This record gives sequence, C-alpha cells and structure tokens, in this order.
Amino acid sequence: MLEKMDKFDAEEFIEEFEILTKDVERVQRETLQKILEENGCTEYLQKWGLNGRTDPESFKACIPLVSHKDLEPYIQRIADGDSSAAILTGKPITTISLSSGTTQGKPKFVPFNDELLDSTMQIFKTSFAFRNREFPIGNGKALQFIYSSKQFKTKGGLAAGTATTNVYRSSHFKNTMKAMQSPCCSPDEVIFGPDFHQSLYCHLLCGLIYWDQIQVVSSTFAHSIVHAFRTFEQIWEELCTDIRDGVLSSRVTVPSIRAAMSKLLEPNPELADMIYEKCVGLSYWYGLISELFPNVKYIYGIMTGSMEPYSRKLRHYAGEVPLVCADYGSSEGWIGANVNPKLPPEFATFAVLPNIGYFEFIPLREYVDGQEQGKIDSTFLSMELKPVGLSEVSVGKEYEIIVTNFAGLYRYRLGDVVKVVGFHNSTPELQFVCRRGLLLSINIDKNTERDLQLAVEAAGKLLWEEKLEVVDFTSSVDVSTEPGHYVVFWEVSGEVKEEILKECCNCLDRSFVDAGYVGSRKVNAIGALELRLVRKGTFHKVLDHYVGLGSAVSQFKTPRCVGPNNSTVLQILCNNVVKSYFSTAFG
Repeated sequence: MLEKMDKFDAEEFIEEFEILTKDVERVQRETLQKILEENGCTEYLQKWGLNGRTDPESFKACIPLVSHKDLEPYIQRIADGDSSAAILTGKPITTISLSSGTTQGKPKFVPFNDELLDSTMQIFKTSFAFRNREFPIGNGKALQFIYSSKQFKTKGGLAAGTATTNVYRSSHFKNTMKAMQSPCCSPDEVIFGPDFHQSLYCHLLCGLIYWDQIQVVSSTFAHSIVHAFRTFEQIWEELCTDIRDGVLSSRVTVPSIRAAMSKLLEPNPELADMIYEKCVGLSYWYGLISELFPNVKYIYGIMTGSMEPYSRKLRHYAGEVPLVCADYGSSEGWIGANVNPKLPPEFATFAVLPNIGYFEFIPLREYVDGQEQGKIDSTFLSMELKPVGLSEVSVGKEYEIIVTNFAGLYRYRLGDVVKVVGFHNSTPELQFVCRRGLLLSINIDKNTERDLQLAVEAAGKLLWEEKLEVVDFTSSVDVSTEPGHYVVFWEVSGEVKEEILKECCNCLDRSFVDAGYVGSRKVNAIGALELRLVRKGTFHKVLDHYVGLGSAVSQFKTPRCVGPNNSTVLQILCNNVVKSYFSTAFG
C-alpha cells in the first residue's frame, strides 16, 4: 500500500474497499490472526496465557479489556528504551505518538509504527476515492492548515511527536498527496516551522499566491480552519501589502521560512488589488473562502464531536462551498472512512475498514435504575453485556469502541461512543456520538460534552440577532462554595448588552435537561450556573499553552471541561474573566 504512486486510480481503491467489506467477519478473523502471529511472542500477550492461539474466542477469553492507564507502564518502558524483551510488539517500536493532551491535561504516549502509517494511507486513499467521485478535482493545489509539533527524543531515544506530525513527515504521505493531485500549496519549511503563528501567516499567503489553483481547503480539525480565517480577518491588509510589494512581512523571522517564501513572492499589485476589493466588499466575511478561492471544490476536516460547534462559523466562511467531514480516527489509530462525502457534517457516517485492526463494541444500556433513556454516561455501560464483533452490531444502537491494532494495543477502550446507522455491504457505518464518561457532575447530575454543546448552542442563538457569536467555550465545576455550581466560560465576538448576557446565563442553566441536574437545582443541592465572559484572545492563550506542551495546532481541541489536572488552563481562564453572571432560572 505504501509504494510510490505515479497515478492514483480512484476506482481501483473503491473496488478494493467493496471487496474488503463484503465479508467482514472473515476479514476480521484474518486481521486478528495476523496481529497475534506478529506479536504472540510479546511479554504482554504471554502474560495472559494466550500461548500462541490466534482465534477470536481464545483472544477474548484470555485478554482483558483495558484503558490507557493499564498499558501506560508497558508503553513507558518502551519509551525509556527497555530492550530486555518484546514488550507489546514483535518488531521494535521506533516512534511514539502524542495525543493532544486536552482530555487528560497532558499528552498520552501511544506506540506508532509502519503498520499504522499503512492504515493511515489506506484510509486517506479510500475516502479520497469516494470524495473524488462526488467532487472531482484536477491538477490543482490544496490550502492545508497543517503544522508540525515540537519533536523530541524519549529517554530511550525514540522519536516522539503528534500522530499528525509522524504522518506529515513521511515521504509516503507526500507521495500520496501528489498522486491524488492535491499537494499542499505551502513549502515544507512552512509546515514544519517552529512558530505556528508565522506558519499560519505563510499558509494564508501561499493560498493567496496560488488563489486560482486552490481546489481544496483543509486541516485535521475544523477548529484550525476557523482559526485561520479569523486570523485572516485581522491581517488581510498586511497580506495584501506583501503581495503588492513582493516582500515578506517582518513578522516572519524564521530564516528557513523567509528563504522558502522568497522563492514564491514577487510583486503582484493586480492580485493585491483584487484581494483588497473582494475583502472590502464582503458583508460580515460571509463567503470569504469562495471569494478568495473561486475554484475551491470543498472544505475538508474533522467536524464531528468537539469540532461540531465550529461548523456554523465554517459554513459562514464557506458560503456555498460544501463542507466534507474527514475520516474517523484518533491518536491510537484509524477506525473508518467517510464514503458518503455529500452528507453534511452533522450526519457524517464512517464505514469501518475491517483490515486495519480488530474491533469490538460494548453495547450501552438505554437506561439504568430509572434514569433518563438515551443518556450517555459511564454508568450506562453494562459489563454484563459482553462486547460484540464488527459483524454483530445492530442498527440504531450505541456502543463503546474496543480496538486491537498492529502497534501493541489489545482490547483497548478508546473511550468513544458511536451509533450504528447502517451498513456498507457487511461493515457497519458509524456516527460519532461523544466521548464516554462524565463531563460535569456535582451531586447526582451527569452531563456530557454533548449536553454542554447543546446548552451553549441554545444560549448562543440569543446572540445571533445581535450579529454576535460565541467564539469558543469551556466549563468547570466550582466546589469552593456550598453548594457547588457549574461555570461556563465564553469568549464572544463583540460587545454584548447586559440584559442579553443575563438571559444567556439563564438559558444555559435551563438547557441542562439531565434529571439529576434539574432536581438538584430545584432543591438547591447545586447552586446557580455561572457564566463568565473572558477577554478576546483568551482561548488563543489556551491554544498557545498546549502548543508549548508539544501539541500540534492542527491537532488541537479546546478542552470542554477544565478540571484540577488542568490547573494552568483554569488559571488562564480565570485571569481573563471580565464579567460574571449567575442564573436566576430556578428562582
């Protein structure tokens, strides 16, 4: 799959996908067998007494379900250079991927190897093949807001960086992008620059230089695209000056980036004037992307889960350009490809590729002890309900995903909740629902990330009539007072009237419909919700914090709940509060 490609044959990859998905039970058994044959000698598998067996029944009987904390000691030994035994994989692990760190407060170490790179390329090629059927592109360029993270060596000498960085640095990735006729318009020096602010500026500048060749605008996450064009609103005149004079702004100081950009820049006053006229003619920047890049076919990135709140702003920038949701995966590996690219992001589905890992699914109960049906929470996981295989899931039901892959993760609880919405041949098509587990809880209340998103969306509608919006948001639980209460942090795009903010605060409080929360509020077991307004640029400071820890900008996700393990982020938020309001929704 990783050989150099002179030409990409989309129909060939679609045909291969169709064959793979016609008998997923057989493919899954063969995939598990291959994983266990390659890694049966490892300390971890021998510990559990698998004794060389490779069938699913023995595997499930011997190997326990685990979370990251269970495998962390083994992964740390690998990172520290322990070569006394094959620990998790038969072949040595030479690279470590870092998760974004926004969920746990610090990045997780995850093993990365050639097999994961293989599956990444297979996912990319498969989804591109289906995408190109619907939105064919020619010999153009892609404006990709992609960035390298800081790389370092672990104690044992392994290269460590984000999963996206490990992929972007691969020659296989670059060859694949070229073969698919969508090379990035920015030079490598920009992508791998040490300062993402300077890289972002040059990404935008490269896009404008190649304005008539841009056919795709993309990033790993929707947040990065929105962030890029919010930045454009502030610096577009400076970009025009660079193009007009053919001289790069003094804000770019990295020598390698300046040298690379100097090869692209030359005086072009006609282009500068055209961009200037387009920008001054836009109303509230609506349709900015389609105005700047008239030949763009679609905008591409992950737009589900925590990225969903950015879709509204992205649609505003896109105008009539379609939004296409990228594939479903994580730092631990890939799950499925978007083979229905015309579906809007909120309805995006992902067809599981049965040969890139072995997948199991824990069914979720619809209710527990009379609690509200359909509520997603760790208490809704029934460990009496045994995980089912890829071919055994049912349409309409929700599950937690269990992954076994080629990089040393065995029966690994990914922590994602998905819904099965159909089948492509015999492989399930999944919709992402949310991350498993509690987000906000003080008493008997249980509210997830999805609940918070819905509450913010409901309250945010009160700003729309004022031509304002919630730029970003997060939450925390304040138990320093009795009773404890929810705190929601908002960054808003402009000045808001006091009475509207008070109404927004009440709306947020009313929008948490969890029975435990509502009941606790009514009897004052949970105090009034607090809405804290933060200064413009506060969430940019949060982003800078995570980038400083080694996260890549293109992999960044705003943490939706800031707990004690994120004390630095909580301090950034609290230090930038300008106004605070308490709900009166419950009297």
